[in-house]
Amino acid sequence: MKFTEEHRELRRTVARFVEQEINPHVDEWEAAGRFPAHELFKKLGDLGLLGITKPAEVGGMGLDFSYSLVFAEELGAARCGAVPMAIGVQTDMATPALARFGSDELKRDYLAPTVAGDMVVGLGVSEPHAGSDVAAIKTTAKRDGDDYVINGTKMWMTNGLQADWICLLARTGGEHRHRDKSLLVVPTDAAGISRSEPLNKLGMRSSDTAQVFFDNVRVPVRNRIGDEGAGFMYQMLQFQEERMWGAASALKGLELLINETIDYTRQRQVFGKSVLDNQVVHFRLAELATEIEALRALTYAACDVHMGGGDATRLASMAKLKAGRLSREVADSCLQYWGGQGYMWESPVARAYRDNRLVSIGGGADEVMLAIIAKLMNILPKA
Repeated sequence: MKFTEEHRELRRTVARFVEQEINPHVDEWEAAGRFPAHELFKKLGDLGLLGITKPAEVGGMGLDFSYSLVFAEELGAARCGAVPMAIGVQTDMATPALARFGSDELKRDYLAPTVAGDMVVGLGVSEPHAGSDVAAIKTTAKRDGDDYVINGTKMWMTNGLQADWICLLARTGGEHRHRDKSLLVVPTDAAGISRSEPLNKLGMRSSDTAQVFFDNVRVPVRNRIGDEGAGFMYQMLQFQEERMWGAASALKGLELLINETIDYTRQRQVFGKSVLDNQVVHFRLAELATEIEALRALTYAACDVHMGGGDATRLASMAKLKAGRLSREVADSCLQYWGGQGYMWESPVARAYRDNRLVSIGGGADEVMLAIIAKLMNILPKA
């Protein structure tokens, strides 16, 4: 992938934002279990960073996905995983289908204010019994005149307590499990919506994650994104960009973790020499740094295919799989070299250990990525 001066300027802008507007507050937000999404997103919106790939008519920059990848990569320098994840939901996980298939009215009323940072969005796909198996969702949206009536529950919703609207996947009827679902724009102030207390998660502590309940919630039919019954397909398309975005966002954080481990082990003395002076340690860190560069190359390759109009499913799935496993491996190895200090809750390596574990679960578990890859290798039959 070839980067231009525009890419480099975007990197500088995002790096400054992370340094000035995110990292000074991370410890406070982690302790509180929530960051101020509306306040932070408005600052991002004012810089144009929430609409990098969105069309100009809704306030976006109209750039290609390589710029989103750069944005994601630089957000990885944040001192936690939760805030970049929440931003990614806003920019590249809950809004691509609306931008691509939504009506002009929906884009005006929901996408434009989301790009501006005036609205926060959540993605309503996972349910208590249906995470990676998206086709198994049970939430229904039944047609009643000019409305859909929604009943069900969504689980593990990022931005769940602060979202102004939800990009909701629900069953709208049909005989085939891949053609009986639609994506709907659901404002969270609609009657019949309630939310749980913040979910008490292992990591990603500053992300307000919630369970959201729908009890005879009415939304107009005009709030449907694209065609009825096409929601599963639209969501699968959103997943591809989400998975590339997620892989890119892991890179800088893993590099920083290794660099911090180098600094710490250089200072930590054991048996009369620094921990870093042991060959097993510095060889392992060199090996992990090489793996990160391999992940970067794989992620960039997936992006190249995607931007060229090809099917990036195989490479995006591989990048997502590798990002999850490498994130766990780097955090675990580095924590070991920090010793007891690494096991302390407040240490940066312990936070990375907790946060990184989600990468192999969210957006499609490792096992789902392996099944996709195997199908595309003609090992397993395609559904």
